[in-house]
Amino acid sequence: MNDYMIAVILGIVEGFTEYLPVSSTGHMILVGDWLGFDGPRAGVFEVFIQLGAILSVLLIYKEKFIRMLHQYRCWDLFRRENWFRNDTGLTLAHVAAGIVPVMGVGYLAHHAIKTYLFSPGTVIIGLIVGGLFMLFAEKSHMRIRCNDVETMTVGQAFIVGAFQILALWPGFSRSGSTIAGGLLMGLSRKTAADFSFIIAVPVMIVACFYDLLKNLANLNGNDLVMIIIGG
Repeated sequence: MNDYMIAVILGIVEGFTEYLPVSSTGHMILVGDWLGFDGPRAGVFEVFIQLGAILSVLLIYKEKFIRMLHQYRCWDLFRRENWFRNDTGLTLAHVAAGIVPVMGVGYLAHHAIKTYLFSPGTVIIGLIVGGLFMLFAEKSHMRIRCNDVETMTVGQAFIVGAFQILALWPGFSRSGSTIAGGLLMGLSRKTAADFSFIIAVPVMIVACFYDLLKNLANLNGNDLVMIIIGG
């Protein structure tokens, strides 16, 4: 099949799955394998085309992002005595706390993830285990301690964000893992979903460009055109 047609098909798959608690990367790997599109360039493509969908989150939550950028005096929230304050509103400190765990592990394990986990077999395992994890979180019926993302604490942000580490295994949904983690931490469904989408923006921007720069020497003009079409 023509590469550009493959890019269109995978772009459609990404568009339908990005905002659902299913793994968009996992589904693209499975469809890409079925279409005969695999290897290093497929791995870059499957990560990078998510950028378009993620950037749309900036529009949905633009007021929150603008307000956070104006609250630049928020870093004292990292002091131990401020970890559990819930009267500050959502700040850049909360976002930073939510992304540090997955970025640290993702950086250290990047090679292993790309080498061993971007395959149909591992994706199927991730889809099954990830689905069971989300069902467990849904059925746990934890007492709700936080009904609004604006009343989250930095401590909650860190722990909920740490659940994104599960999504480094393709097949585990990033949003599904984070939302399930939020439910287990006592966040309401809306709060968990809001926080999941907000912290997706910096995580995916960094992941996309890091992956692209790491593999830029192995890509050609046709591959870059595919990425643009798919996005």
